Amino acid sequence: MTDPLPPGASVGILGGGQLGRMLAVAASRLGLSAHVYEPQAGCPAAQVAARCTTAPWDDAPALRAFARSVDVVTYEFENVPTAALDAIEAIRPIRPGRRSLAVSQERLAEKTFLAGLGLTVAPFAPVEDAATLAEALARIGTPAILKTRMLGYDGKGQARIDRAADAPAALQAMAGAPALLEGFVAFDREVSVVAARGADGSVAAFDPGENVHRDGILRTTTVPARLSAAQRSDAVLIAARILNALDHVGVIGVELFVTPAGLIVNEIAPRVHNSGHWTQNGCLIDQFEQHIRAVCGWPLGDGTRHSDVVMENLIGHDMDRLPALMASGAALHLYGKAEVRAGRKMGHVNRITGPAPR
Repeated sequence: MTDPLPPGASVGILGGGQLGRMLAVAASRLGLSAHVYEPQAGCPAAQVAARCTTAPWDDAPALRAFARSVDVVTYEFENVPTAALDAIEAIRPIRPGRRSLAVSQERLAEKTFLAGLGLTVAPFAPVEDAATLAEALARIGTPAILKTRMLGYDGKGQARIDRAADAPAALQAMAGAPALLEGFVAFDREVSVVAARGADGSVAAFDPGENVHRDGILRTTTVPARLSAAQRSDAVLIAARILNALDHVGVIGVELFVTPAGLIVNEIAPRVHNSGHWTQNGCLIDQFEQHIRAVCGWPLGDGTRHSDVVMENLIGHDMDRLPALMASGAALHLYGKAEVRAGRKMGHVNRITGPAPR
């Protein structure tokens, strides 16, 4: 058990994007100060954090000074370089811990970990070159998806293979990076569970949300998801199993496919998650406060849903719809990004669609 940090303590956040921004806001509501470390100047989190260090990931003196200035360190994305983590962890604790990062940073490690827990995942095989891709396709079949093992997000680093003739182009799209072939899963819908584990080992899960993606980017999350009571229970238990196996402290996002044969784990993210943004208006304690509570050693909050919600991401020129969105009664959350670009997440809205059943 970790001694809880007192109000006035400082939380270090690695990464200054929108998730870092919302974590900093949650920390400030709890009387804590947020210090963000981000290589890019003018990041969204810098607009709301008490402090921001702008320095590259390989600047060891800057990393050490950052670590000394805070009481605990967390992160908004899982691809922080290992050397940067080494420099920080020698001075301050990092929560969630390094095992959560190691498993989620590399897709082969992630699939192997999940399968080792007895959870169902899509068929998978490592791919290094044309020969291993041919072997993987012979075993898994088509359609399949070839993915880079590291650094892929929002549909990036992926190529679909519908027939063997597609393999050369898919391999070329990996640009020489180690890859993973995954068998295609015929699913009814995609859902996710956002859950938290405290420093004392307690676990609290938000209700599963039903997700709709377009072009590899999450567009909407609807709560409640269309799940039976048994499926809902299974989804939450899967998340708890993963949290405990990782000795995770903080929030995690677990993405699942709903199939006639049961739930299949797609991937995990050891951090606050885009599909959990609905909690900002659907729960008394949202995912960002829950994460800050956990990493600071505080008791987890009650994440019970009080309302049904639809969360919609605002992507690129969705920003042109702002006047209509603001007039619609939706709760607007913008990320402070100055430049609108195609495919860029600019904000999201939450629409309350009714009270949660009692």
